[in-house]
Amino acid sequence: MSNAELNELKQKYVAAGAASPATAFADRAENAEIWDADGNRFIDFAGGIGVLNVGHRHPKVVAAVKAQLDKLMHTCQTVMPYEGYVKVAEKLSHLVPVRGHAKVMLANSGAEALENAVKIARAATGRSNVICFDGGYHGRTFYTMAMNGKVAPYQSDFGPMPGTVFRAPYPVPYHGVSEDEAIRGLKMTLKTDANPKDTAAIVLEPVLGEGGFYPASKSFLEKIREICDEHGMLMIIDEVQSGFGRTGKMFAIEHSGVEPDIMTMAKSMADGMPISAVVGTDKVMDASGPNSLGGTYTGSPTACAAALAVMEVFAEENILEKSRALGEKLAARFGEWQTKFDCIDNVRNMGAMAAFELVSNKTDRTPNPELAAALCKKAREEGLILLSCGMYGNTIRFLMPVTIEDSVLNEGLDIIESCLESLI
Repeated sequence: MSNAELNELKQKYVAAGAASPATAFADRAENAEIWDADGNRFIDFAGGIGVLNVGHRHPKVVAAVKAQLDKLMHTCQTVMPYEGYVKVAEKLSHLVPVRGHAKVMLANSGAEALENAVKIARAATGRSNVICFDGGYHGRTFYTMAMNGKVAPYQSDFGPMPGTVFRAPYPVPYHGVSEDEAIRGLKMTLKTDANPKDTAAIVLEPVLGEGGFYPASKSFLEKIREICDEHGMLMIIDEVQSGFGRTGKMFAIEHSGVEPDIMTMAKSMADGMPISAVVGTDKVMDASGPNSLGGTYTGSPTACAAALAVMEVFAEENILEKSRALGEKLAARFGEWQTKFDCIDNVRNMGAMAAFELVSNKTDRTPNPELAAALCKKAREEGLILLSCGMYGNTIRFLMPVTIEDSVLNEGLDIIESCLESLI
């Protein structure tokens, strides 16, 4: 079917809140390129929102899924377990830098992982409260909606949010929130809203995702660890977007050396197959009773096969080094743009998790979300899929596959430069 025909069906049958505004429908893809239903080619700088760090349809992942389909598609692992689930758990327990011996539960999505992380933290501590941060994004299920540090569009239309979720400032010095102010705000939250003796966990992203690609400093993460230890609270690190090689290490928290109690991950864990994980210290993970964790499709055989293949790809193709190299290339180009364009400021990257701000005034750092929206729209018209994000909607983020070919990368970056020249 053509794009036009598919758009007619979308308008008629897909709920408005779930319908994409895009009018081109993906038909096939390879590494960092997508072709739509009409045969038009797009360069993919979004990666399915950080899901495709090893590229669309990596051959090793495709082969692993096909082989699994010939053996077993589903039993529900709580009914009859299978090798893939326990092998993924074994691999993750050795990869994830939590305190002590790690244990694992698998789920289907990042939001589901965060929901279960909170359940586990409550069971382990006997407490109810959770503290999250401004700008954080943790999912679209009801409790994770409450955890999100941005109202629109995630909470706006859905009535009162669940209670026992409290907020603290996230340090973004560029926008006037220093690390000291963020810590002072967190301590005030513990004093005025969330009594430490009733607080199960502090949950944060080591690099904000939807909130703008702002990394937390090593010292800030160390202070969060200290505060959790002081009050007997658990430290939960959300690596759904920053994990699996995006930042030049397998997980962003590794840059700090801090060991959390629980970590969540999803997205690039299985190169497009739906899977997520909660990994934590064994005593914490074993706190809840029998059959208290899980779900019908959690850790499906096909998704586990894909995840195991992804971990092999990381080892065989040196994906972490490629992420660091890609980050250096992006940083160099961003630096050129920051000098060339008055609208570009605060260029930044941690490995290939890279972004810059679009502003109308560099002196005042005035966000320009209208230009960000116009750039993404213009880029799409020129065959490049590009995403904005951030509390102010003015950040341009880069989530192309780490495996992108240099020629395709440079072609996409040239499109951005051309679009900026035409827009300003």
